[in-house]
Amino acid sequence: MPTDYLLGAAGVRALDEKLERANLLELAMEEAGRAVALAAQQDAPAGSVLLLAGGGANGADALVAARHLHAWGREVRVLAQPSRHALHHANLARLEAVGVVVALLSLDTLGQALNSRPALVIDGLLGTGFRPPLRAELTALINLLNAARASSDQLRVLAIDLPSGLEAGRATLPACCVRADLTLTLGGPKPALLYGPAARAAGLVQVAGLGVPPGWVRAHALAARPGDEEVAALLPLRFPDAHKGDAGRVWIIGGHPGTVGAPVLAGLGALRAGAGLVTLHSQEGAVASLAVTLAPELMARTHPDLSVLDAEVQAGSRPGAVALGMGLGPDAARHARMVLAWKLPTVLDADALQPELAGAGHGAVVWTPHPGEAARMLGVSTAEVTADPLGAAREVQRRYGGVVVLKGGPSTIAVPQDSVPQDSATAGGLLVSRGGHPGMASAGMGDTLSGILASLLAQGLSVSHAALCGVRLHARAGELAGAKHGYGLSASDLSLELGAAWMSLTPGV
Repeated sequence: MPTDYLLGAAGVRALDEKLERANLLELAMEEAGRAVALAAQQDAPAGSVLLLAGGGANGADALVAARHLHAWGREVRVLAQPSRHALHHANLARLEAVGVVVALLSLDTLGQALNSRPALVIDGLLGTGFRPPLRAELTALINLLNAARASSDQLRVLAIDLPSGLEAGRATLPACCVRADLTLTLGGPKPALLYGPAARAAGLVQVAGLGVPPGWVRAHALAARPGDEEVAALLPLRFPDAHKGDAGRVWIIGGHPGTVGAPVLAGLGALRAGAGLVTLHSQEGAVASLAVTLAPELMARTHPDLSVLDAEVQAGSRPGAVALGMGLGPDAARHARMVLAWKLPTVLDADALQPELAGAGHGAVVWTPHPGEAARMLGVSTAEVTADPLGAAREVQRRYGGVVVLKGGPSTIAVPQDSVPQDSATAGGLLVSRGGHPGMASAGMGDTLSGILASLLAQGLSVSHAALCGVRLHARAGELAGAKHGYGLSASDLSLELGAAWMSLTPGV
């Protein structure tokens, strides 16, 4: 599973310009159209194929695909909009030269074509250059296609690059867009294909290359989505003579009446992710009782005032990493300032994610907000965060420092841009996680992730590597727990799968 690079509209435009300067744009379009045709063959190996070609480059890709499908013996029908695009004209002429009749796309011709019951419709109406609003004519065409798909168990829809009507860089789902069963995205995924709710319109997403060097795509990428091989290479190895002191010492600070389970779940995550020693520090005695009941390996201490920990650190009792905020309570900001002053590898979550801490971070900090917490940190609405998770993660990192893990499906990791080498696979300092399971949308999952991150930090991983590996381990454990338990997952279920998740990412190690 190689690293994918996410492309936005500006990146696609810049890449196209580079291809055109190198006299490669037409060859890249040929590569893209052939990939679409191959995907069509695999998705619907029998029956006729209806191709809808818009007036831009996306429509030209559809024309190339139609020519390949016709050459392979498939019955194809092509409906196209008028176009001024040079490559659209060239590929239309080639298609007609091999005997394929192309009709004008309209509500009438689309209705007639859908009534002939094609096995597959290929959506090449709009591409990454689309900006709302959708024209009335296209709205009517898309609504007609969606209605036909909804009323038939046999009709499938394949979208080229992204379903028409979606805006490439936005995660919002518009009132009208093509609902696809499969999206073959070109060069690299677009944000709308990965982040919900827009991703719901894409169906299964596959990536097709353009036959260009990977560095060309990476140079114009918004973010990278590393493969599991890259994650596995970063995970720490434990030597046969290791002891618990070598495996990392983690402090978990949190818990007040009503939230005593949060720090315990973080502690379980830290243990299961390999920490040698995990100590829970809380002002609430019930945390210690729960910890002993659920995991006697967890050490728990109760303090009338958590400020006593500052004296311990100054006296030399320094853990390898700290996680705080899980049920920390109303004094969270004060305690967070204390911990940040220690300059230790630190994970901040939940109550510790306070706007007044902007600028207080340092290079060894990981902030782990969910969208609502990120909105509070930025002073915007949650909807603004979920519409542009990449931009939100970048802005939180810019204001607060350190590394940011914006949790979600998928999670987004932002590292300082000035620390990213130009040839780095982190593509401008933004990473997008893979995997996960819908059942992970339950209480305590974020607490568990905080413990995992602190564990990896204590085991010596850099902040950015701990964030990448921790998020993927968490997601992989969720996948394994989902396979066992189905829909209703708990954070404890996930913790129990962390060892298996680690082994599945590092087979043979």
